[in-house]
Amino acid sequence: MSTSPPRIAPPATRRHRYSPAWWLLLPALVLLAVFFIYPLGNMLARSIFDPAFTWRHYERLLREPTYFQVVGITFEIAGLVTVLSLVLAYPLSYFLSQIKPRLAGLLMILVIVPYFTSVLVRTYAWMVLLGTDGLINQLLMSVGLIGQPLKLMYNRLSVMIGMSYILLPYMVLALYSVMRGIDTGLLRAAESLGASRTRAFWRVFFPLSMPGVAAGSLLVFILSLGFFITPALMGNQEDSMISMVIESQVETYFDWGFASALSTVLLACTLVLFAIYQRTVGLQRLFESKL
Repeated sequence: MSTSPPRIAPPATRRHRYSPAWWLLLPALVLLAVFFIYPLGNMLARSIFDPAFTWRHYERLLREPTYFQVVGITFEIAGLVTVLSLVLAYPLSYFLSQIKPRLAGLLMILVIVPYFTSVLVRTYAWMVLLGTDGLINQLLMSVGLIGQPLKLMYNRLSVMIGMSYILLPYMVLALYSVMRGIDTGLLRAAESLGASRTRAFWRVFFPLSMPGVAAGSLLVFILSLGFFITPALMGNQEDSMISMVIESQVETYFDWGFASALSTVLLACTLVLFAIYQRTVGLQRLFESKL
C-alpha cells in the first residue's frame, strides 16, 4: 500500500496584500492639494479667465516692453546674486570641509543660525548698516576715507548685498555637503605625482565639487527670482523685480488677472530652469547635495 506524501498547505493569503501605511500620507496630500495645487490652479485660471476666456493679459505682456525690461532686470539681479553668493560661499565651504568634522559642525551652526531669523529683521539690519547715517558710513568718515556719506542704500548694490546675505546659507550647505564627500586622498595622490597644491585643487578638487556648485547656484537663482522683501525695502523703482510688479498689480491696481499672468511667467521660467538642470546635471544631484 503506497502512501502519498503529505500535502503542504499553501500559505494563507493575507486579506490585505499591501501595508496600509500609505494612508499616513493622506494628511500631507490633503494639505498639498488645498494649500498648493488649488492656489496654483486658481492662479493659472485667473490669467486666462477674467471672467471669460481671454489672452489679453499675456498680450499686454507682449505689447508693453516695460515688462520685458522687468523680467530682464529680475534675471540680471538673480544672476549677480548667485555669482556673489558663490564667490563668498566657496572658500568658506572649502575651509569647513578641510577641518575636523566636530569643529566644522560648530562653525556651521554660525552659518545656519541667521537662517532662523526673520528675513524682514535681517533686511532692516542691513538698512541700518548701509544707511546714510549707518555704521559703515560713520566708520569710513571717522577714519577719513570719505568726506561725505556714500549712497549705499536704495540701489542695486544694496539689493545684491541684502539678498546674498540671506541666501548664503543655501549655497554653503550645498557646497559643503558635496565637498565633505570628496576623498582627500585624491589630492595627495595628485601631489605625489608632481602636481602642486594649487594645480591639484583646480584639476582634482574643483571639478569634483561642481555638483555642489550647480545645486547651490540653482537654489539661489530660483529663490532670487521670486524675492520680494529685500528688493522692496532696499531697492528703487528703476531696478524693480517681477515680484514687486506682481505685488503692485494686486495691492494698488487690484488687477488679479494680470498679476496671475506675471506669476505664471515666473513659474514657467522656474520650470524651464529645472528642466535645463535635469538635462545637464540631474535633479538627483540637487537632493543629494542637501542631505
